[in-house]
Amino acid sequence: MTVAPNLLVFTDLDGTLIDHDSYAWTAAKPALAALTELKAGIVMASSKTAAEISHLRKELGLEAWPAIVENGSGLLQAHGTPDEDTTEYLQIRTILSGLSDDLRHCYRGFGDMDVACVSEITGLPEEAACRAKQRAFSEPGLWEGSDQNKETFLAALADNGVMAREGGRFLTLSFGKTKADQMADLIAAYEPTYTVALGDAPNDVEMLETAYFGIIVANPHRPSLPPLAGEKSGHVTRTTAPGPEGWNTAMLELIERLNLG
Repeated sequence: MTVAPNLLVFTDLDGTLIDHDSYAWTAAKPALAALTELKAGIVMASSKTAAEISHLRKELGLEAWPAIVENGSGLLQAHGTPDEDTTEYLQIRTILSGLSDDLRHCYRGFGDMDVACVSEITGLPEEAACRAKQRAFSEPGLWEGSDQNKETFLAALADNGVMAREGGRFLTLSFGKTKADQMADLIAAYEPTYTVALGDAPNDVEMLETAYFGIIVANPHRPSLPPLAGEKSGHVTRTTAPGPEGWNTAMLELIERLNLG
């Protein structure tokens, strides 16, 4: 275990630390460098798989910190490698297969797509799309039916213990553990002085409200999140700039606000 950090950062990836269109994170380099200098912890928290996050975590030099994967359904340990146990994922696929045809045909999950299709709908290169298909805990996909059928679909899944969460692009199915659940465990383990969470989508709200500071990162590709309770007290703020540019500005401002620099 490392020494308790002054600041432990939990960050969503797509549309937050990573640009929605280009998947670039370079605009956030100054803040990432400042956080590294302060020995702050940076925990990625995303719907991405352990295989995807492991690759990105190495690229950013953040292997010393764990990562929350597949929307909180799993955890990639610090310096760890992706878990090869796919039991939970296969259970979700089995439950999907047991739904009536009129519901099942409206949902197209990653397990129903080949690598080329995942690449096309995500904009990822095929090598990265292959990592996105290496799932252990959850199934993202596209809903292609009516709103009424969607309600029936979600109810049928819930009867089997499967929860659904709306992210920036996909409807993701899992057995219910969230980013905030994993976050609480990591806060208890690391005991940081301050915590901050950054996100842009409905599946980030619990995480944003769990942290001492929450930062809603602007994403012009989706409707803005509704007002959160912490905004009145200043514990939750919003960026003007989107993606990694907004992430960078917000984190540098927070470092200055806390006199950590």
